[in-house]
Amino acid sequence: MKQLPIIYIRGYAGTTSGIDTQVDDPFYGFNRGATHVRVGGDGDPHFYQFEGPMLRLMIDERYELHVHGDQHAFLEKADDSSIAPQTLWVYRFYDQAATTFVPQPHQNVLEQAFSMLHRRVTTTGFDIEQAAAGLYDLIELVLAKTADAHQVFLVAHSMGGLVARSMLQKVCGQSGRRSATELVDKLFTYGTPHGGIAFRSGALGGIEEAFGPAGSDIFAPEKMYGYLTPGATFGDEPGDKGWDPQDLAGALDVDDVFCLIGTDPKDYGPAKVAVGPKSDGLVRIEHAYVRRAHRAFVFKSHSGSYGEVNSEEGYQNLRRFLFGRWKVQIDLQGLPDLATLEPEVSAWSWQADLRLAVRGLPIVLSEQQAAHYCPIQLNDELTRGRDKLPDLDSPDRPVPFVTTFLLDPLHIAGATAPADRAALPHGGRARHSLTLRIGHLVEQGGSFDMSEHLEQTWDWADTLIVDLGPNDVGTGLQAWMAWRTQLSGSQESFDPVTDGLPPTSPSPMTITSTAAPLRCRVDLPAAARTLAVLGEQSHLSMTITDREAGTG
Repeated sequence: MKQLPIIYIRGYAGTTSGIDTQVDDPFYGFNRGATHVRVGGDGDPHFYQFEGPMLRLMIDERYELHVHGDQHAFLEKADDSSIAPQTLWVYRFYDQAATTFVPQPHQNVLEQAFSMLHRRVTTTGFDIEQAAAGLYDLIELVLAKTADAHQVFLVAHSMGGLVARSMLQKVCGQSGRRSATELVDKLFTYGTPHGGIAFRSGALGGIEEAFGPAGSDIFAPEKMYGYLTPGATFGDEPGDKGWDPQDLAGALDVDDVFCLIGTDPKDYGPAKVAVGPKSDGLVRIEHAYVRRAHRAFVFKSHSGSYGEVNSEEGYQNLRRFLFGRWKVQIDLQGLPDLATLEPEVSAWSWQADLRLAVRGLPIVLSEQQAAHYCPIQLNDELTRGRDKLPDLDSPDRPVPFVTTFLLDPLHIAGATAPADRAALPHGGRARHSLTLRIGHLVEQGGSFDMSEHLEQTWDWADTLIVDLGPNDVGTGLQAWMAWRTQLSGSQESFDPVTDGLPPTSPSPMTITSTAAPLRCRVDLPAAARTLAVLGEQSHLSMTITDREAGTG
């Protein structure tokens, strides 16, 4: 996969006093890592360190970070097309709003007190559309100075994703400017409130708008219309009541967008009380993505020591989205119609927990769990196609079911890769797994009926293990699949995984199309298909695209 300049865009810093604090960080926080513990084989906690997304890209992808006292000044002085494309840049849009970079006037005690108060309640000098215009100018400058690069990758946290979208959807549409697709190859967002920030109580929302940090009204969904829509101004409200802030409006192909969604509100600040549990502590789960864009759900908070940006989960999703060779899209198909089920069964609330893991990583790439307030609601899946909004994309009803990206082992090996793929570990195959757990709850009169319930006892659970790599003749892709319950022994013992299948238990996979992209049907185990909510025809449909070949 091509390696292009990466531009980082930070999130909301609050009032001027908060901005003054944040600009002291030379990399606006993207250099920060994290430490946490894992339980080892002796049962004791073990220290585990994540270096931070910038340093890891420099290690794993050999990116360079040019500073020399001032990144922007360094860019301006550099000769055109003189810089290698594998570079990292931080868009320091808050510098112009900081008071620490300008001489301060002589003030008496009362004036100093007033200035301090003023900095704590205002954001003088910051405007989201000006920040979007400045981002456009920075991209143009980076591209002018970079060799063999016509586009950039944008990586944004929180409000930074809205700055990027304002540029993509509004600034790029202005006369004399280039289109978004000419400038940007991919957009990755951490915890961006693409659907705005909403509170559980209307009263709380009113308090936030009246007394919240200055400038925080940019997160009100109705205010987003002004800086996301060509021809509109801030304060304008959409004339069309169906306007959706989570719609990218065609500015960029949603296949080139990835949204990381945090699901742990407990490690964030006071806002978590008003936002509620179905959030990362600030952004609600259902508002943290662009409609139909790729996404991952991670048990991380909006920011802080256990935040999304400085997490291994965030970095591994970022790296694979930008540089992963194979895109794997999985859909759950063949479900019965809810109306055909027995009344008792159709009245139950059916949910699916999902986990996605990749061999060699200490974390899961994505997990949707009822414990994290984001299971897949299968009752919604059963009604798809019958209601008025059959394609509405939501965490409860994802379109597609799940997508992930896999690195080619040759890419991971880099310069040390052998000439023959077969000489790589595992024959150069990548392995990932999809764990599904399906259960139900009985609700009566607005509350749960637990009289027959066994907590954490699932109606069905299993893990699909998938090996993927080029076929023997090197003209396409090949996949090997097995359900974990089909294997006797540890999964590491079988390479590829189908070597562990007994003769009486063939692979559940059927190739439905060998032409690129590779398409497979994966039958659910018999135990799953006995569930009325799944039925005999239910199966997984898997589409595997070689992004390097530009197909699919």
